[in-house]
Amino acid sequence: MAAALAAVALLYGLFAVNASADLNWYFWTNGNGNVNAVNGPDGQYSVDWSGNALFIAGKGWQIGSPGRVIHYTASDFQTDGSAFLLVYGWMRNPLVEYRVVENWGNWRPVTADYRGSVYIDGAWYDLYHALRFNAPSPEGTQTFQQNWSVRQTKRPIGSRSTVTLEAHVKAWEDAGMPLGNNWLHQILAVEGGSAAGQASVTVW
Repeated sequence: MAAALAAVALLYGLFAVNASADLNWYFWTNGNGNVNAVNGPDGQYSVDWSGNALFIAGKGWQIGSPGRVIHYTASDFQTDGSAFLLVYGWMRNPLVEYRVVENWGNWRPVTADYRGSVYIDGAWYDLYHALRFNAPSPEGTQTFQQNWSVRQTKRPIGSRSTVTLEAHVKAWEDAGMPLGNNWLHQILAVEGGSAAGQASVTVW
């Protein structure tokens, strides 16, 4: 899974196109395995994959916001590998990669630096901080920090779901985790790391 996390740091190289008036479509893969990502109408997209595919696909905003409320429905998310359904993005000054993990496959992501738990949008999330050394980033190969919020239980598939990002940002700040002042891409995405799976998601 470490390879997948390193690969997803290549988000700055994602191909992005306008999907609607408000949303962009983002897709990146390292070319391994088989990935079929489909940019559907408005906020909808789907992706299926097999093999050791490293990828990220989703819809979101070119300029992120710490106060954004993200709504989505995942009508399908199935995998027998280490894939996530999540909010993914970057901040600058300082350089921080962040994730809010809503669902996962056979591996629930954790890091050694646990910073506590917080109740947001009707569920408990565990907070983790990590440091990545000499890894790809929007500023080239850099050492940067990571902020994680990981749901303790998987978000039910098919439910109308909300991620109140402001609450996660406040929790990270309260836990002494770094925050940048320049927000880059912010995506409701599927991140794939191995094995096979499929997903269908609508974002608004």
